[in-house]
Amino acid sequence: MPGMSSTPAPARLVDKALVPRFALLCLGIWLNAADTLVTATIMPSVAKEIGGYQYFGWSVAAYLTGSIVAGACSGKLSIAMGLRAATAISGLVYAIGCAMSALAPEFITFIVGRLVQGLGAGAVVALCYVAISALFPQNLWPRVYGAIAGVWGAATLLGPALGGLFAAVGFWRGVFWMFVVQAVIFVGAVMVMLPGGKREEGGGRIPSLQLALLVIGVSLIGGAGVVASPRLAVILAIGGMIGMVAMLAANTRTQDRLLPKSAADLRTATGLGLLTIFACEAAVIGFTVYGPAFIQARHDASPLLAGYVTGAIAAGWTACALIFGHVPAHKDGRFVRLGAGVIALGAALSAFAVPRGNLVETSLAFVVLGAGFGLCHAFIARRTIAGAPAEEQAMASGAVPTSQLIGGAVGSAGAGAMANVLGFGHHGIDAALATSQGVLLFGAFLPLTLIGFAAAWRLGRG
Repeated sequence: MPGMSSTPAPARLVDKALVPRFALLCLGIWLNAADTLVTATIMPSVAKEIGGYQYFGWSVAAYLTGSIVAGACSGKLSIAMGLRAATAISGLVYAIGCAMSALAPEFITFIVGRLVQGLGAGAVVALCYVAISALFPQNLWPRVYGAIAGVWGAATLLGPALGGLFAAVGFWRGVFWMFVVQAVIFVGAVMVMLPGGKREEGGGRIPSLQLALLVIGVSLIGGAGVVASPRLAVILAIGGMIGMVAMLAANTRTQDRLLPKSAADLRTATGLGLLTIFACEAAVIGFTVYGPAFIQARHDASPLLAGYVTGAIAAGWTACALIFGHVPAHKDGRFVRLGAGVIALGAALSAFAVPRGNLVETSLAFVVLGAGFGLCHAFIARRTIAGAPAEEQAMASGAVPTSQLIGGAVGSAGAGAMANVLGFGHHGIDAALATSQGVLLFGAFLPLTLIGFAAAWRLGRG
């Protein structure tokens, strides 16, 4: 073909020329993949030092919201600045956010740092996936995608260990400084290894209206938990839900979409799939946000142990995804339904085990919860994408992780609001309060798992 080198493309990732490129991608993905479990593990230590129990849910919500915004803008940024400059700037933004969190004298500054981290990390991950086509021959793309998926598994194992070790020695700020160093290394490697030319394809305008409505909706839901007036809290929560509905309505009336046009149409597989992903993620993210704090308070557990018990969710997900990930397409409807049902069961078990069970019961409940996602997530994604019109299948593919991020952001903000209503924002997480009010905190989101299950049941039809 014209413009192609006559030299045969390397066929192995271990080729000397490709190893540094693969390492660069792994580092970029790692910066985002390790964040959730690392941060969840250290959050009790953060709150003890600088306060802010009433903003606990924002530690995750702000990060995920930033990731959504950055991910939606990264393609435009790459076109305008070139892949190398866009990726380097995103890495610097991430480093700045980590430094802000590390230096934070109080919790508001910490949350702003988390938002900036999310902006940087969301763009870095999106641009790393773009960089695959620039760094590797086409015949290796599937293998690269599969290989970097292992980074997420490694983060499941290493994330709680890193957070737990730093928290155990009383230096939670060191976690963020460690990521600052890694981000600087990443930026240096990007400047050396990525091409600097501008991309000409993949354009499109940024869906600014939908992003603005999304940010407003998440902020209002989170704000409901930090106001003193119950009436104002209800108004803010309702306003947040209206903001989310308005975002979906705006998405159907513009060509600059954040999600496929059929995202709000529950008569389509795409709409049902995205609803299932959103509802299930929003329902269970509270276990990641508050699980480590409950485990430490109730069982006098170390941050390291609490992190690994919470990591059982990811372990169950990974194990089932590996075992059942190659189910043929004609059977995936069964796994869509089965997985959503197991998620609902795992969430119910976890809602009781975290505040009232022992560590073994909590770990097993988390494994069941994660197993539900591992059983169905890939098949929900497959049906969601296949159900979109041909011209929107690429957008539907990107909408799968975006819907999960939106669910996580909304669920984190909602969990923070509920925790403050129940008194956790004022007194922190103590054993007595955890036992008496914890079931209400986690159980309040169980109806979302039923919504997800109902959508999955319809999606699973032949």
